[in-house]
Amino acid sequence: MEVTVVGGGLAGCEAAWQLASRGVTVRVLEMKPGRFSPAHVSTDLAELVCSNSLRSASVTSAAGLLKEELRIMGSLIMEAADAAAVPAGKALAVDRELFAGHITKRIEQHSLISLERRELTRIPSESESPVIVATGPLTSDALAADIAHLLGAGGLSFYDAIAPIVTAESLNMSRLFRASRYDEGEGDYLNAALDEPTYRAFVEAILEADKVDPNPFEDIPHFEGCLPVEVLASRGPDTLAFGPMKPVGLTDPVTGNRSFAVVQLRAENLERTLYNLVGFQTKMTYAAQEKVFRMIPGLENAVFARLGSIHRNTYLDAPRLLDQYCRARKRSQVFFAGQITGVEGYIESTASGLAVGIMAGLLAAGVEPELPPETTAIGGLLKHTRTQPRKKYEPMNVSFGIMAPPPEGTPKSTKKEVIARRSLKDIAMWKELVEKHYTIARSKE
Repeated sequence: MEVTVVGGGLAGCEAAWQLASRGVTVRVLEMKPGRFSPAHVSTDLAELVCSNSLRSASVTSAAGLLKEELRIMGSLIMEAADAAAVPAGKALAVDRELFAGHITKRIEQHSLISLERRELTRIPSESESPVIVATGPLTSDALAADIAHLLGAGGLSFYDAIAPIVTAESLNMSRLFRASRYDEGEGDYLNAALDEPTYRAFVEAILEADKVDPNPFEDIPHFEGCLPVEVLASRGPDTLAFGPMKPVGLTDPVTGNRSFAVVQLRAENLERTLYNLVGFQTKMTYAAQEKVFRMIPGLENAVFARLGSIHRNTYLDAPRLLDQYCRARKRSQVFFAGQITGVEGYIESTASGLAVGIMAGLLAAGVEPELPPETTAIGGLLKHTRTQPRKKYEPMNVSFGIMAPPPEGTPKSTKKEVIARRSLKDIAMWKELVEKHYTIARSKE
């Protein structure tokens, strides 16, 4: 048996790795370098195009808990993230190049994985073996059209935006201070403090700046979890000060006080030669970005290694179009994984790829898999993709709200700890069950 994985992003690589690690032959199709999406530039697999942060590392946060579940399940993506980690306070951030390079090397060197560098524009209609479509939110127009034809309905699109990156040597360090929110000690972020007049002028400049012409995407809603900075600014004069520019937990060492607003810069690589403007994803024109962002104290002469940009994101109405195993209801050999199913974020895409890869391998062998428990973060994410909402289906980040609640009567102060302990226990039990099922599957060969 061979499983074909379409797309070499986080979900696709994770799906391929989970299958190959359990003795299944995998063929991965990746269109780079023959063709690049509007947001990709590297020939490596698993390229990160937005932030370099995988968010909180604490298991008492949903994102941190999900990462620990992935580690328990033997995730390739988490292996790479841990190997390429850069200082980021209480978050897990990575050196993009080391991260993608690690994954690419592991995929290329695995004896059961073959990597084909070519674009797929149509899902094979004659294939009896499983096909996992993990082409992400930037699925090519041709393949998106074929998916729409296959499912009998089009995908839904929305904006996503990329934050700028500046070179460290171009920063005026005398106007920046190093600190992590609430942490004592030096800290892992560079912080630019803004007084109220500077903040007001900055917000006004964002609002007045030229924006990229949104056509033909005018009617596409933004995803609330990744809003462009200008959209936030348009919602009120203080929105940014209570959002990505909130000064809470940061004390300006010069004044000894909390500033009116703060811009945080996070290291992009281990050498700390590049810094990402945290929360400043944008669709301003390049010229406007250079002018506006140089208003930030310490960035007066900033050299931009990458400016922000926008790109289309596409996802499916998964609860209506896919079954509980993320298979197309109209063609049971075709699975979907990652952001295209409506899970939002790097680790969420990874979790989807992991679960779908495991389930696809078992189903192909004639073994009905157990779904990951809804008491786990992975199980909660899968539940999201098969639960029809009261309104419109939208992408979802991992959160405790999509997992099964803790036992009734659990004190509010310990709910997160209780959920985390239960989750890690249940994901370990699911892993044991998965391995037993794969033993059964191999015995049928």
